[in-house]
Amino acid sequence: MPAPDLPLTHRRVLGIALPIVLANATIPLLGAVDTGVVGQMGQPELIGAVGVGAVILASVYWIFGFLRMGTSGLVAQSHGAGDAVESGAHLLRALGIGLVAGLVLVALQGPVTALAFRVAPASDQVETLAGQYLAIRIWGAPATIGMYALTGWMIATERTRAILVVQMVINLLNVGLDLWFVLGLGWGVRGVAAATLIAEVAGFAVALWFARGAIRAGARQAGLFARAQVERLARVNGDIMLRSVLLQGSFTTFVFLGAAQGDVTLAANQVLMQFLEVTAYALDGFAFAAEALVGQAVGARRPGRVRQASWLTSQWGAGGALALGLAFALGGGAIIDLLTTSPEVRETARHYLPWLVIAPAVGIASWMLDGIFIGATLTREMRQAMILSVAVYAGALMLLPAALGNHGLWASLMVLNLTRGLTMARLYPRAEAAAA
Repeated sequence: MPAPDLPLTHRRVLGIALPIVLANATIPLLGAVDTGVVGQMGQPELIGAVGVGAVILASVYWIFGFLRMGTSGLVAQSHGAGDAVESGAHLLRALGIGLVAGLVLVALQGPVTALAFRVAPASDQVETLAGQYLAIRIWGAPATIGMYALTGWMIATERTRAILVVQMVINLLNVGLDLWFVLGLGWGVRGVAAATLIAEVAGFAVALWFARGAIRAGARQAGLFARAQVERLARVNGDIMLRSVLLQGSFTTFVFLGAAQGDVTLAANQVLMQFLEVTAYALDGFAFAAEALVGQAVGARRPGRVRQASWLTSQWGAGGALALGLAFALGGGAIIDLLTTSPEVRETARHYLPWLVIAPAVGIASWMLDGIFIGATLTREMRQAMILSVAVYAGALMLLPAALGNHGLWASLMVLNLTRGLTMARLYPRAEAAAA
């Protein structure tokens, strides 16, 4: 049965969302295992090298996150239109970008590493060890960036259980190889890097296997790299990339301005930012469900279906946001105590905890509308909404922290998310119009 003809039900939404939530829950395991295994060797510089190397790669790879979102929206629309060939062609185009970008990073690994250490210098020993780590892991760049395209395809076609399987393969293989290479063979930092590299490549291979039918179908597209299609792909991904850079810049500014509040407040803010990370991981599944279901409805030219998909997924998103806010209100103090042992940081974090209690409810509209707009490929509207929201955020930052201190800083972050939600809500009718 074609995707647009399947009934939109709560069960279908959960079928898309829950595997994403479970897969996201396992992501922190990778860093924890790497740190824990190398920590058994009793040399703090090894832990620092792994941490620095992983952060550098994560920062570089983050730039290419637009491939996941752009692929999801384009594939969902083709899938909804019942065009398996074009759906596969969108995946192949995105995979091509990911593989080329990865190869470029491999070729430029020397300058990239040097620039990273110039921006965030460490001790000579840590930089040497981190360089060894990066020299091995960088070879996984084509697979890691290409994985964004495959993940977008799996979301768009409602194969989110496959995402969970891929993530479990990566995690289990990484754990096993970490133990063998580091504790068994004594390879240290190189062992951690090799384990992660092999796990990432293996996960990419499994994802390619899941997508084999779509890849074969896409290869039959006569105009696979036709100018019009490439220009559309570039426009969609360019808009999303600019929007993501602005969003990341907003959070970076928050961290830097928090440093001006003193070391204890900075540390407390960092602890509380983990609450936002948990919120994002927990609610991503519902936004991804919106991407898939709205995109399919747009491809099928069914405006009423867009409205139904938007409403159904947003109900679950709102419910999840309220549940998280309640959990933070009741258990936030205990979570803070788990994240830090410093009495001063604990006390300060509790002082600002109410902002995190309301954060999920304040931000849920922007997160769900992101998913809806990605599905409808309203990427220009996303970009414009982000530009306006960042301008309002900048104004709040100039006024509120000066008057309210760190409370003003958190209030400004709430203003950013609230403005994003309100701005995109005003533009929502364009999502239904895209299906007309």
